[in-house]
Amino acid sequence: MNILKLLDRLSDDKFFTTEASRLETLTQISSFGKKAAIAAAPLGLGALMTNSVKAQKTVSTASTGIAAKSALTDALQLALTLEYLEDDYYAQGLAKAGLIPSSDRPVFLQISKHEAAHVTFLKAAITSLGEAPIAKPNFNYTVGGAFSPFTDYSQFLTLAQAFEDTGVRAYKGQAGNVMANKDILQAALQIHSVEARHASQVRRMRANKGWIEGADGGNIPAAVNSKVYVGEDLTSQAGFNTATAFGAAAGSAAYDEILTGDAAKAIAQMFIV
Repeated sequence: MNILKLLDRLSDDKFFTTEASRLETLTQISSFGKKAAIAAAPLGLGALMTNSVKAQKTVSTASTGIAAKSALTDALQLALTLEYLEDDYYAQGLAKAGLIPSSDRPVFLQISKHEAAHVTFLKAAITSLGEAPIAKPNFNYTVGGAFSPFTDYSQFLTLAQAFEDTGVRAYKGQAGNVMANKDILQAALQIHSVEARHASQVRRMRANKGWIEGADGGNIPAAVNSKVYVGEDLTSQAGFNTATAFGAAAGSAAYDEILTGDAAKAIAQMFIV
């Protein structure tokens, strides 16, 4: 029904006569009002309203897209920082003559190759999103003189475990931020599982269990342990008390907790100069 037909209908005296009850008249007026609004569309009002709604949706979608991309690139830059750290750490350890026993060198040679591949992938992924990968930081692994990992193999293993356990939890913590890109999400999950294998292997090389029980990394200096294993003693999962069912140690070990982005950055910052 167009606007001219509506006006013609409203000019009919019968519309306002007693042929219709008051309720019927009000109902018809309401109905005509709605139709008039629709009919006005060809005269410009409807088009204006439609364009306004479309514009709002476009702005909203654009804002959401920008926020999602920012979260994605921030997550990848954080992952790159951690991979830079691990890649650099193993390269220095392998380059130090006499540090790593010959029986263990094949393990760290393989892990080192993995970390280098992760760095290459993350830099390419960030570049593909139109961003510049962060530059590799300068690292110092002594933590103000508390460690000497390149002269003491036991300390080298200790920090290797801490770095691998950090990587596992950090990748998990950023899963929600990379979900917008399915290809990157898949690759991140693939890296996450490899980091978990590294962590388990290094923990066993230190005569530790392959999993974490409570907020205790196992003979890790307190300053590092308090940051790397914070929250790992959680025994409540989706309302289920794992400690009641299995005991606190097994209950916490059955679920590996995430590290927030800020917590992961705080760990990396301990070794950046």
